[in-house]
Amino acid sequence: MNSSKVIRFIFVFILLGAFAFFEYEENYKKSYSISDDVIYQSNNIPSYSGEDVIILNNNEPEFDIRFDINESFEVYGELDNLGRCTTAVSNIGYDLMPTEPRGSIRDIRPSGFKIAKYSIITDGLYLFNRCHLIGYQLTGENDNEKNLITCTRHMNADVMEPYESRVASYIRKTHNHVLYRVTPIFDNDNLVSKGVQMEALSLEDNGEGIKFNIFIYNVQPGIEIDYKTGDSKQKD
Repeated sequence: MNSSKVIRFIFVFILLGAFAFFEYEENYKKSYSISDDVIYQSNNIPSYSGEDVIILNNNEPEFDIRFDINESFEVYGELDNLGRCTTAVSNIGYDLMPTEPRGSIRDIRPSGFKIAKYSIITDGLYLFNRCHLIGYQLTGENDNEKNLITCTRHMNADVMEPYESRVASYIRKTHNHVLYRVTPIFDNDNLVSKGVQMEALSLEDNGEGIKFNIFIYNVQPGIEIDYKTGDSKQKD
């Protein structure tokens, strides 16, 4: 084999190897967030006992990191057979964050979503929000039905948003990446989730800036919710 053929062979070999690596990496990104072995089942989450947030796995996120930590990406799991969201994961970088105000999401109707107003809910009166799994301020993802669940105003604005804002502030300040996953957890065939598992890990500093693994309960003080249907009533 002459030298030109050897060079061509080496070039083709390197090219095929690079293609195989990138194909593996892309396929891994698309599948790794919806693996059953990293998602808590409903029976692993205790019933609500008055605490809005509980810590899971000693607050250690349960990620399997096998990708370039400097590369931003986002993946949204498919809806299940009841039309419920499954999970959303993103390696959030500054480049993913939105540069314009959020648009309307009123055309999206997540599983179990029903209009209900109560005078005891002082901020807008409405019980339910269309709640982003990965907040708009983090990735700019807006009217994506795979990223919106039915959640209470309390869960969304009072409990979930401060965690999102903390992550957003860290990324804006450092331009580091935060691996972030949110998984709604449903009891049986309920249409409204009992809450969400939220995991986050800042990658360049190995969690020194951001690290948590928590479960947030989908509750509203003073309101009783039928999680199977989305019906609700004020508590006596």
